[in-house]
Amino acid sequence: MAHTKAQKAVKGNRDSQSKRLGIKVYGGQKVRPGNVIIRQRGSQFNAGPGTLLSRDFTIIALKEGVVKFDNKRGEKYVSVS
Repeated sequence: MAHTKAQKAVKGNRDSQSKRLGIKVYGGQKVRPGNVIIRQRGSQFNAGPGTLLSRDFTIIALKEGVVKFDNKRGEKYVSVS
């Protein structure tokens, strides 16, 4: 009799966990010191006045204020004022 036995699940079909990257606070929104503005891989956005670029390229607010996104000479900057 031609019957197929039960098969195991495919071994290499797992996906990695999402890293939750992206913009967390948009332009015009208020932030407090220590708030994460952007999580990124590499410096797609550069840190402007009032922000800090951490070791893993996360941009963090250094002071209380409003987030502003700028384009200067083809570079993207995030600042808090």
